Amino acid sequence: MMFSSCGSRKSMVYLQQDSSQITTLYEQYVPKIQINDILTIVVTAADPKVTAPFNPVSSMTTGSFTQQTDMALRPTYTVNDQGDITLPMLGKFHVAGLTRTQAIEKLRTELSKYIKDPGVNINYNNFRISVLGEVSRPGSFILPSERVTVLEALGMAGDMTLRGVRKNVMLIREVEGKKTIHYLDLTEQSTLNSPYYYLVQNDVVYVEPNKAQINSSKLGANTNIIVSIASLLITVISVLTR
Repeated sequence: MMFSSCGSRKSMVYLQQDSSQITTLYEQYVPKIQINDILTIVVTAADPKVTAPFNPVSSMTTGSFTQQTDMALRPTYTVNDQGDITLPMLGKFHVAGLTRTQAIEKLRTELSKYIKDPGVNINYNNFRISVLGEVSRPGSFILPSERVTVLEALGMAGDMTLRGVRKNVMLIREVEGKKTIHYLDLTEQSTLNSPYYYLVQNDVVYVEPNKAQINSSKLGANTNIIVSIASLLITVISVLTR
């Protein structure tokens, strides 16, 4: 019982204490804008009139649905296959490979040619992650912020079930059009230093089932066959022994 208990704890508890020093900084792994990202861009200035040419649709500021309407009418731009977006007045503007902060600074510099002290706000409109497998609520989640960790993603999905393997969590990531697969051991603190601890847009987290769950699913799939064979044998034996 003692060894069983120790083994169970080692396979179930997240981020168990070890000698690892946590050195990871989010700034090292900030997501970068990718092809097909949808960006919401709003330009502001002291005089709202000068920003009108750069904001193709103005938000409404009256009525009982101000906030909802404002969010719905903010202009969005899709990053094309060349990594560009097309902005009013400015034309093509390359953003792929930049962080959100870098894109803001680049656009502010360009707008300064037309507007004094412009303000720029850029947000992802489709920053999506998916969590699948042995979690309570598998699914895809669109996030308001690009700062999210694998543990936070699991929390959105209701955490792993007791049948999920914490030592071998799969992360599927697309880099420059190519899928890459990485594995995380969430029982070790050293995972906090992994370059895959922070997620980027379109990441897929998959939690595999443990052996007990796999075996039980096999049993479940074969139950009808076993019951049918057993019933047949009982019937034959009953007839022969009369």
